[in-house]
Amino acid sequence: MENRKISLINANTVELHYWLNDGTHSMDAFIQNKCEYEFLGILKEIISVFDAEIIVETEPLADGGIIRWFKIISKKGKQEIKIGVITGVLIAVIATPITTSLSKSIEVVIEKITEDSELKDLEKENLRLEIELKRQEIEKNNTIAKKKSNFYETLEKYPKVIEISVSVEDNNNNKIFEESIIKREDYKQHILISDILEPIEIDNAIIEIISPVLKKGDYKWRGIYEGEVKSFNMKSNEFKTIVQSGEIEFKNGSAIKCLLEIERRVNSEGMEQIIGYNIIRVNEYFENDTPIETPEGKKYRQKQEADKRQLKLFNE
Repeated sequence: MENRKISLINANTVELHYWLNDGTHSMDAFIQNKCEYEFLGILKEIISVFDAEIIVETEPLADGGIIRWFKIISKKGKQEIKIGVITGVLIAVIATPITTSLSKSIEVVIEKITEDSELKDLEKENLRLEIELKRQEIEKNNTIAKKKSNFYETLEKYPKVIEISVSVEDNNNNKIFEESIIKREDYKQHILISDILEPIEIDNAIIEIISPVLKKGDYKWRGIYEGEVKSFNMKSNEFKTIVQSGEIEFKNGSAIKCLLEIERRVNSEGMEQIIGYNIIRVNEYFENDTPIETPEGKKYRQKQEADKRQLKLFNE
């Protein structure tokens, strides 16, 4: 019966423990609320990734520093095993440094599934495959990364909390996963260095030019991209020179085909925002719907063709 009690199926409570440096049982309410806002935001995202219909309730505070319990309850049907997996993944996310893969931490969840005598072999294999897929999704989730960073950044600014610990329990307070402890000196490992994301590059993007810049200076071009008016930074000095020399006459409907770079960042809520559009290389411009290759576009095309020929020879 004891083995049954500590089954992953019974994991339904997450414990968040703030360890304080002065022996008291109180902390700044704004700091605590901010931390738990971000903590629950991470949990909400993980629930969404696993497509679970569950709610999270709080239970009374406990002494010993400050301990918060969050009970996870199914809204629809039997989702006990999914709840167990979600709580285990949450601990893995909170305890793993931001630049480290979740693989090793998630392996603990998979081991717990493998050891669980209440689960059938087919269930275990299906869960293992699902968790691996979801791990990759979670690692790419900007909202989780940002909220986790906010959580630790808030704690770092509040020296009274010398460490935190997180664990998963069942209704009888049996710990399902070993408690993870994160010390103050390690908070920095969980904080994003920058909010800037890797830019997206789109080759052969078509932009209809509304207002080109015909004189020297860092002025923004305006054009229509994917049906919306945007401002662009023209980073191609070669194309700027052609335009400023008067070689190209822009008319209504004039367009270019280019390498477009889209700059992105995450806001405080972890939502992705576009912060700039850069035209890196102009491959072609159009005159009366006729494409005209630019010198830099020709150079790029010839290099691509040479690379393909070399690859073909290598494969042969």
